[in-house]
Amino acid sequence: MFKKPNVPVIAIEEHYWDPELAKHFTGSEAGRSNETEEKLYDFGSLRLKEMDAAGIDIQVLSHGAPSAQKLPLEIAAELTRAVNDRLAKVCAANPQRFAAFAALPTVDPQAAADELERTVTQLGFKGAMLHGMTNSEFLDHKKYWPIYARAEKLDVPIYFHPSLPHPKVTEIYYQDYVKDFPLVVRPGWGYTVETATQAIRLVLSGVFDAHPNLKIILGHFGETLPFLVWRIDASLKRPGQKPMSFRDIFCKNFYVTTSGFFSNPALLCCVMEMGIDHILFAIDWPFVANAPGVEWMKDIPLSDEDKAKILSGNAKRLLRM
Repeated sequence: MFKKPNVPVIAIEEHYWDPELAKHFTGSEAGRSNETEEKLYDFGSLRLKEMDAAGIDIQVLSHGAPSAQKLPLEIAAELTRAVNDRLAKVCAANPQRFAAFAALPTVDPQAAADELERTVTQLGFKGAMLHGMTNSEFLDHKKYWPIYARAEKLDVPIYFHPSLPHPKVTEIYYQDYVKDFPLVVRPGWGYTVETATQAIRLVLSGVFDAHPNLKIILGHFGETLPFLVWRIDASLKRPGQKPMSFRDIFCKNFYVTTSGFFSNPALLCCVMEMGIDHILFAIDWPFVANAPGVEWMKDIPLSDEDKAKILSGNAKRLLRM
């Protein structure tokens, strides 16, 4: 079990499934191993046993992909509200171990903004998590900006989590290799491309000009963007571009987590580009096991003070825990 530094361990990308919402998942979105599904539906012995064995004190729970992002308009708001109410009861029953990110019905942006406010102000949620596209649209379009305006007003982050690429992207980019390497579409590469593209589009959209205090979280050490931030910034400053500083926005408004990515070189890149205060601990449970992430933190090449910030200090500050 993790002992030093002597601080709580808060993991902030830890998933579950709501049975009613999961009924709407189809095809490969619904396909999980029996063991993984059992863990996704568990809030008791299975989840807590693995948390205790690894030394994780708190999970910030979030619905797994695609969450509410593919719900039809006619049911999205009501169903998502019920999903969040059920999650709130789980957290209320064990507040020492669980906190929550809301699911949002993005197909109805105003309802999504209202649900964000309800879950934060009435249920004590710490922000929201969004998964991929809505009706084949990235979520930087202006019609989705009410969500970001409300998040800024409430001073809570929006966590952008991967989901499956658009079917046409899968066909063109990955179909030749999906049979032999099915996870190339998912964490192997497809998830990274989709989520990094969404993040870049958010910056280019101007939403941070309108909402300069909006906070965005990306998992998996920022989906490659900390490694690329210098080149992206330099390219967008060449003649012929609209004036902006990608670096300034990304390194101020974005936070990254360690979810499913326990690598010293990746960690040090993020520290050097974004600063230690923008890095938070996560596992990506149950898709990734708890123990390797916690064990890795013991020997990362940072001071105990910096380890403590990653393990829980930054989460306490950003999520007001």
